[in-house]
Amino acid sequence: MIKIEKTSLSCHREPLAAPFGFKGGYVDELWQSVVCLQDDIGSRATGLGVQSVLWSGPEVHARWGHERGNAFMQAITAHALDTAAGMSFGTPLDLLDSLTGPTLAYADREWGRGRLRATFGLNALVPVDHAAWALLAGRHPEASFFELVPEAYRSALTARHDRLACTPVVSYGMTAADVEALLDEGCFVLKIKLGSDPAGDGDPDKMLAWDIRRLEDIHRIAERRDCPHTTNGKIAYYLDINGRYESKAALHRLIDAAEKIGALDRILVVEEPFPEHVHESVADLPVRVAADESVHDEGDALARIQMGYGAFALKPVAKTMSMSLRIARVAAAYGIPCFCADLTANPVMVDWNKNLAARLAPLPGLAMGLIESNGGQNYRHWAEMKRRHPIPEGAWIEAESGMFRLDEVFYARSGGALDRSAYDDSLCRLE
Repeated sequence: MIKIEKTSLSCHREPLAAPFGFKGGYVDELWQSVVCLQDDIGSRATGLGVQSVLWSGPEVHARWGHERGNAFMQAITAHALDTAAGMSFGTPLDLLDSLTGPTLAYADREWGRGRLRATFGLNALVPVDHAAWALLAGRHPEASFFELVPEAYRSALTARHDRLACTPVVSYGMTAADVEALLDEGCFVLKIKLGSDPAGDGDPDKMLAWDIRRLEDIHRIAERRDCPHTTNGKIAYYLDINGRYESKAALHRLIDAAEKIGALDRILVVEEPFPEHVHESVADLPVRVAADESVHDEGDALARIQMGYGAFALKPVAKTMSMSLRIARVAAAYGIPCFCADLTANPVMVDWNKNLAARLAPLPGLAMGLIESNGGQNYRHWAEMKRRHPIPEGAWIEAESGMFRLDEVFYARSGGALDRSAYDDSLCRLE
């Protein structure tokens, strides 16, 4: 057992190169959390997190805005650390089980408007969970990430990819030239953000019209390209609606438009089309529908499978690695494929995601595993952030020709995601 003796929390802000549009809104900076844990034998570990208030709690962003929303999430992380002090755990999954209930209850009390969506609390728990995995790794210095995973969860981790498709994001503001540049770089799966609010009035018809035009414009660019890494030899589209469609009728109209322009067979997956309170079957749709924000635990995963969802977007960087493993195990039991999605993660957290993506079977239609990574597109100081990585020279850190190459060093060192860096250590305030 590992006993947590001391904890600390710090934060720094990373500006974005330009406003990043999704979920009908925009962000221009992301707060980066750094948690430090010390155990009962004096070992220390750091855990990182990226706070995404707009993604995990759009209702918080709408009510409190950027500053107060981020301060709220920091307060939730701090409360979780107060709760964790003095606790003992065998695995990080055990620690998460002990912390989730008290953390979500605290978040609900402070929110004061009923139950806050669980995703917001899980986002706040990411650096605590990451630090717990790093403490465990410190007890087993020769073990890889896979060897640290409890045996009961390894059934979901059947692959060992030497390549991962690196999926960039096509956000609201990207131009045709920007999309051409991504394709010129070799990217062959485009994550297209839909659900815009073009007039700022919340009109669903205007949103859908904008989405259809957006898909048409991107397809006009991508349809001329061939791809050796997809089953049909075409550039693949990963449509992310972020819960913006209130009905299946809207999704049907988008699918019909895609079919009309000849893009239907290029849609690899449609992610989270509806708000999580919409419980409609998607089993009759001619596209694979993935769940993301609506899945907070195993029960949610099972419920979405019963609704016909055919994939899960796993987010160790947004909902903790421990919860992602739990969801992956449920998915594997039902033959549901998974992939890893981003949260505009920093370089270390991208590699934390890669540890899971590297072990997941490919989505049907792809020749390799899939991971979204858009930090390099969006952070103003990405090059400096990479220099803080514990293994900045790692061959897997930069994508080439639309792929991350995973070598033996990546697997032996868990991509450096469980190592300490001098920069993160400098932010620890343990007394």
